[in-house]
Amino acid sequence: MQPHTHSVLIIEDDPDIRDALADILRDRGFSVVGAGNGREALTLLRGLAAPPSAILLDLMMPVLDGYGFLEEQRQDASLAGIPVAIVTAGRKVERSRIDEAIPIVPKPINVPLLFTVLDKMCTTREAHP
Repeated sequence: MQPHTHSVLIIEDDPDIRDALADILRDRGFSVVGAGNGREALTLLRGLAAPPSAILLDLMMPVLDGYGFLEEQRQDASLAGIPVAIVTAGRKVERSRIDEAIPIVPKPINVPLLFTVLDKMCTTREAHP
């Protein structure tokens, strides 16, 4: 039996940050897909054969920002169960617009913290698919 590889969707408008995160995650054994904004991510998610184990979400993006993505994700039963972590450089996250349980990983990224958050999200996802 092959080892299970968790998959992560990175929603980040800065291609350098998205690529750097993807490289870090792939080095750790994750499979990764990326999207440049919330609208692109929703289209991608709805076309995947299986949902990702977790989503890393930037808040400030063009077209559809992270807050808008979260609103649409919550309303789509096929996407609502995918765990999300916010990855942001913003110091003022509007907590009233996101679930209190959503973890926040500040930029610049603390890689050990990122893996701690992802490991917890993926474990939770396995226990409650």
